[in-house]
Order: sequence, then C-alpha cells, then structure tokens
Amino acid sequence: MSMFKWDVVDPAPGEAVAPNQRLSWGKTAGLGAQHVVAMFGATFVFPIVMGLDPNLAILFSGICTILFLLVCNNKVPSYLGTSASFVAGVAAIRAQGGDSSDVTGAILISGLVLLAVGVLVHFAGAGMIHKVLPPSVTGAVVMLIGFNLAPVVASIYWPQDQWVALLTATFMVVAACLFPGFWSRIAVFLALIFGYLISWLFDAIFGQINSITGSSNGELLEHDRVSWAGVKAADWVGFPSGDLADGVSAVHGPSFSLTFILLVLPGVIALIAENTGHVKAVAEMTGEDLDPYMGRAIGADGAATALASLFGGSPTTTYAENIGVMGATRVYSTAAYYVAAVVAILLGLCPKFGAVVSATPGGVLGGITVVLYGMIGLVGAKIWVENRVDFGNPVNLVGLSAGIIAGIGGVTLKFTDDFSLSGIALGTILVIVYFHLVNMRGKHTDRTSGEVTKVL
Repeated sequence: MSMFKWDVVDPAPGEAVAPNQRLSWGKTAGLGAQHVVAMFGATFVFPIVMGLDPNLAILFSGICTILFLLVCNNKVPSYLGTSASFVAGVAAIRAQGGDSSDVTGAILISGLVLLAVGVLVHFAGAGMIHKVLPPSVTGAVVMLIGFNLAPVVASIYWPQDQWVALLTATFMVVAACLFPGFWSRIAVFLALIFGYLISWLFDAIFGQINSITGSSNGELLEHDRVSWAGVKAADWVGFPSGDLADGVSAVHGPSFSLTFILLVLPGVIALIAENTGHVKAVAEMTGEDLDPYMGRAIGADGAATALASLFGGSPTTTYAENIGVMGATRVYSTAAYYVAAVVAILLGLCPKFGAVVSATPGGVLGGITVVLYGMIGLVGAKIWVENRVDFGNPVNLVGLSAGIIAGIGGVTLKFTDDFSLSGIALGTILVIVYFHLVNMRGKHTDRTSGEVTKVL
C-alpha cells in the first residue's frame, strides 16, 4: 500500500488515531496547525541565538520533516525543528573568530556523522547505543552542553535589557509550569509575544535604552527596543536572502575547519539521545514496536541536519513539543505532520515573517535563553534520574566528574599553536574515555536492573 494512503477514521472521544490513519482533511489541517505552533518558538529562537537565518530554519524544518517521514516509512510521527544541541558549540566557534560558514560547515560534518551512526544502528541494532553511550555518559554530555551556555546569556543577551529579560524569563517560567494543557507547551512562543509587548510598552513609556546590542561589539548605543525598519522593507513572498550579522549571506555554502568541527561534534551525542528517546516515547504511546526504525530515525535526522547546513540552514532534531501535542490529542497520524511541514515551508518563503522574527529585542532573547539553556543542562540530570544512575558507584562519581568540569569551565588542552581542545569538545572526550577506562568490566552503572549484570 502507498505511504500516502491513510485510513480515514472518525474516532470516539479519547480513542487514538494511528500513524497510518487520519481524520478528515479539515481536522487534519487543524492538527497540523497545532504542530506548527508547538514547534514554532524554539525553531526560530535557536537560529537567532546561533546567528543564522530564522526564515531559512523554518523553511528547512518543513523540508526536513518530510524527509524524515519518508525515510521512516511514515511509521514514526515526528516534527524536525531546530536543534539546541549545537548552540554551545556555535558560541565557541564564534568566540574563536569563526563566521556563519564555519558554523554550518562544522554542523554539516556532525550531521554526516549522525547519519553514519544511524546506518550502523540500523544494521547492528539499538543495543549498541546503550553500550557505547549509557545513560550516565549521555546525561553528563547533555548537562555540560547546556551549562556551557551560561556565559553566553550573561555576556551577550541579558545585558541588552536586563529588566525586559527578567520579566520575560518570569513569564516563561510561569507559562511553562502553571498554564493549562497545550498553552504550557508553547511557553516559548507565548514568552516571545509577551517580551515583544513589554519592549514596545517600555519604548513608549521610557524611550530609547542605552545598552549594547547584538551587533554593537559590546559598545553602549542609544536604540529602540523594538525596531521594525527591516520588516517594512521586507517582501511578502520570496526566498530567504540578505546578509547575516557577521556579513555572510543568509543562504551560503559551508567552510570546514577541524578545530571548529570538534567543537560541535559532542552535539551528535545529544541528538542520538534525543532521537532514541523520541522513538521510544512514540512507541510507548502508539503501542507499536519501533526499534526496527531506530536507526532510520537517527540517520534521517543526520541527513536532514547535513542537508539544511549545506545551504546555511540550522541543525534539526525531533521535537518533544510535538510529542506533547500527540499525547494531548492521541492523534499520531503522520498526515498531520505533512500538513505542518507544508505550512512551515510557506512561512519560510515569507521574508516579512522572517524580518519580524529577526527583530526580536535582545532583552527578550535574554529572558528566553536564560530559561532554555538551563533546561538543556537539566535534561542531562533528567536522563540520570530516569535511568537511576548510581552515584554511589565511583565509576559514575569519579569517571564523569573531570569531563563535566572541563567542559563547563572551559578548560583548554593545547597541542600546537594552531590546534587545541577546550570546553565541550574536551569535556565530552574526557567523559567518554574516563568512564570506559574505569568501567572496563562492563558492569551496570545504574540501578534499573536490581542486580549487577553485564551491559547489553
């Protein structure tokens, strides 16, 4: 049967809709719109903080979602939005003088590495992931990726408008934790709107602000918090164009540097964990065995990341926000994701929409990122907790400690005048090497089994 034929159903309230089923096209379009809103905030916030084009990110999120669905044979409903796993590595690249082409070149190689991992998992089985990257290691890497971003917030975004940042962060925390149902899942989007309104209100009441901006190289400037000059000049329809803040064209080819590649490669580990968790979550919700599609999902995400980066786009990953929508609606139809992908592509072809996104005030980004970056780091702790990682075992307590501190603290290991390892790259290497060095007997390092057994 064709992949593009879904059984049309009209389920009773609370009854699930399987991936190979769909509601009427009208209801499916409505669900697709929900998925767009759910992924919307994070998908264009992360390109902005990485210095890439948000319009291009939205466009490729739609293209890459379709690619993912096709590779997974429409068995794994998922939306591919912008990945946060590379944000810290990108910040490190820019801190060392790299531009956007260096960023996308490094991410492209990471995407190809993830693709290779997906192919390997497809033929060797999902068990190899847990052997090489057990939860203790994965959690440590994700944690150091998130917490490594703290200086970015403190030195770049927060100082642009500290009071708007504080109000935006407060609203986002309240929205994510106290708003009901679906509204809590789009807290990033709601915080963006709130921050925009507060910035506009402050401009009207207090006038211009004297602070740094994202392009002022740390110099104090008098400026409006909200400036839509670029929005007025942008076309309604067209391909993403123009130059980024560093002078590189929004659509550009990649450049390659081994030093920069090593800075973002740890993000691959986070993407493996994200994709693995996503497939398992969908399998649990749908009641289907999706382990045979684990390798396809990982490989498809790698191919999507490489494809987007080839044209200057942002890296991709499967989105937990959209899992939340499926959990709330119990509709797992892949047809809804095709609708969401088409809508995203259309938004990506609207330069005026991209200009609105790019005009996001710095203080708003400060408030959003101070929460998001902390959440990325704490996802690492969540991995530890969910897998009951045993820190009474010195393999975990001692084996992971040096890598975490080296990664978060920015420790540097210099080899030559032109090559060194530092931050996330060095931290990840130490975490993996030290853990396996002292865990050579292959004993369990968590408490999920109830007894000491060999690692699968």
